[in-house]
Amino acid sequence: MIKNYITIAWRNLMKSKVFSFINIFGLTTGITVCMMIFLFIMNEFSVDNFHVNGKNIYRVMRAPDPSKPGVPYVSGPYAPALLNDFPGEIKQAVRILISNDLFVFENRSFNEKRVYFADSNFFSVFSFPLVKGNPATALNDMGSVVMTESTAKKYFGNADPMGKIVEIDKERKLKVTGVARDVPSNSHLNFDMVVPIAHIARQKFFSVWINNDNFTYVLLDDHANKASLEKRFAPFMQKYMGADMQRMGVKFTLSLTPLKDIYFEDASSFDNVRHGDKKVVYVFLSIAVLILLIACINFMNLSTIRAAERSKEVGLRKVMGALRKTLAWQFIGESVLLTIISCILSLGLLQLFMPLYSSLLGYSIAVPYSTWYLYAFLGGTVIVVGLLAGCYPALILSAFSPIEALKGKLKLGKAGSFFRQVLVVVQFSISVFLITGTIIINKQMSFVKDKNLGYNKEQTLIVPIDNGDIYNHMVSFKRELENNPNVAGVSLMSGEPGGFFDEFTFEAEGQDNKIWKARTEFSDFEYVKTLGLKIIAGRDFSSQYSTDTASSVLINRTAATSLGFTPGQAIGKWLKNSGRETERRRVVGVVEDFNFTSLKQGIEPLVISPYDDKRVVLVKLKGGNLANNIALVKNIYTKAAPAYPFEYTFLDQKFDDLYKKDIRQQQILSIFSGMAIIIACLGLFGLASFTAAKRTKEIGVRKVLGSSVQNIILLLSKDLLKPVLLAAVIAIPVAYAVMNNWLQNFAYRTGLQWWVFGLAALITVAIAMFTVSFKAVKAAMANPTKSLRSE
Repeated sequence: MIKNYITIAWRNLMKSKVFSFINIFGLTTGITVCMMIFLFIMNEFSVDNFHVNGKNIYRVMRAPDPSKPGVPYVSGPYAPALLNDFPGEIKQAVRILISNDLFVFENRSFNEKRVYFADSNFFSVFSFPLVKGNPATALNDMGSVVMTESTAKKYFGNADPMGKIVEIDKERKLKVTGVARDVPSNSHLNFDMVVPIAHIARQKFFSVWINNDNFTYVLLDDHANKASLEKRFAPFMQKYMGADMQRMGVKFTLSLTPLKDIYFEDASSFDNVRHGDKKVVYVFLSIAVLILLIACINFMNLSTIRAAERSKEVGLRKVMGALRKTLAWQFIGESVLLTIISCILSLGLLQLFMPLYSSLLGYSIAVPYSTWYLYAFLGGTVIVVGLLAGCYPALILSAFSPIEALKGKLKLGKAGSFFRQVLVVVQFSISVFLITGTIIINKQMSFVKDKNLGYNKEQTLIVPIDNGDIYNHMVSFKRELENNPNVAGVSLMSGEPGGFFDEFTFEAEGQDNKIWKARTEFSDFEYVKTLGLKIIAGRDFSSQYSTDTASSVLINRTAATSLGFTPGQAIGKWLKNSGRETERRRVVGVVEDFNFTSLKQGIEPLVISPYDDKRVVLVKLKGGNLANNIALVKNIYTKAAPAYPFEYTFLDQKFDDLYKKDIRQQQILSIFSGMAIIIACLGLFGLASFTAAKRTKEIGVRKVLGSSVQNIILLLSKDLLKPVLLAAVIAIPVAYAVMNNWLQNFAYRTGLQWWVFGLAALITVAIAMFTVSFKAVKAAMANPTKSLRSE
């Protein structure tokens, strides 16, 4: 019986190939997009769940103020102290320090960016699987290292890596004692190598309580209460950091963040691990729902307008004794079959486009054919689209009067026509909304990219000071560059614009013992010159003043305002960095504000201080052959750090790093918006086909009576375009509200001018007009004699 239903359904689908093709194409496209977004959402929300195994793992967060969110960095002594002071609640603690180091094996060397120095219980607390080695003992030996499979293959090819010896930073030899599976994309921790943290623990900085250098994760006992434990951290902090807090005038607090919450935590988004954005997830989810809704509307609309074509079939079957219930289930069966075909085709499309989709997302994502939730999604799609969306057309078709149907006098009625118009309005409202969003996001990204940031970023290289050789020779490296005629300027600093700027508390003149907070830049005397900053009061640092190194600072305009001074009044005022220095410094100059952080943030107070904390070198090149200039910088670098590869980025490329999530969101939204409008136009094309066929006789009569082709095209087009125009009117206010809310994420944002919404509406109407014109022109150009004879 089921076989007969399938056979009948298939024959009926083949009778109207155009409508079936449009339906299948629209549904297949919509389901493919929805599956892409579904896989993205499942990947995002399953981050870190795979290696928790139900354990109560938390990351320790430290905040300098109870009212502010914590940061994930603490220092080395925290883990042993927490284990010692809370033995009943904290079972294990793991410290992780992320580093980049030079690894050498025979004639192969790589500057590895994802090296984790971790405690020996790393693979016991986290369940990253080892394909070789024992998780409990792999890091017990100080001279051991665990690599991921791809990293091991990079060094040793197909040879067995176990027991192989590699050298780290030209200092120590390490033996490979384990090989871990490559870390999946749904982990916020992402390592290539894991080395015992004992190497770092011997260094002086690691034992200083106030420092920020590593993550500390704790495994709580099953009976431990997180909230109760956090309440007991206050005396813990007083015990170990009381003197530091009193000296700095701050009150540090500790809190615990569940491992599964770290990925979406805004407070820790500046750490060197992978993070997501729930807003992006919800945006993608909304797009999936809207596109699937458009496909469903297409299906319902096209199935309903096919009713007139199938009226005699329904009438004949009713005369032969078919019940309405039987007919309804037959038509629902056709809907289900069509949806199943679309699901099968969408799996093929999904596999075809996954590499492109992965590149847009920025990480690899695979189709999980072995997981239940993929098939649950497909099954849910068949139910929602096949059954629910198919119910309305089935009820319409099965309700026909057999007498009228057989006489050919069947009319769908004004109610049916009105409902179809409503569905078209909904479709194109979604399309206008998505197109508007795409235009505004593109406009905002262009605004951000083209905005004058207040500093000169052109032809400037960022060279990291990330190894011992370049650190020990950075002064000579700088001098040799300065002596080269192709170099316009060189500066050593703690962070380049767009990078990380530490925040410190200061004592400041005129603040009445209040603690003042500001971002800091530790630099040399060439900072202002290299970046092309503007001094608006006072002077720049100068070697002519012997006291500048130890006693002077520059501040930005916002810092002067925050302190209650005009730029001129700020000159000569004193500041003292409570966390770094014991002596006061005097403000010798004020620079004009420049955007040293993302444009999503406003300009904050900034203190520029000559201090020995250099992490990058900025090299400003002169015009000319850029490749040759980079090569000369490389040659000078190689002299200073011969064992390390020369690595650099361009300062003007920081844009892509700061806004890469927004750029990806822009690209994906553009593609999905294009798909939405294509699906909507397919439905409009089907509707135009139906309208032209229904009005064949009318068109013939009008042409005989003298109507021109242009008049007939206008006649057919205006009725079909009315719902499109209404859709634009409905969608524009909604798009304005949503996109205005999105723009609030940026401190500096483009305006929402009227022409943006007008352009979105114009694009939609133009595409709709282009779609309708195919059938309208064909109908208008038809021979009226044939049109009238066909009736």
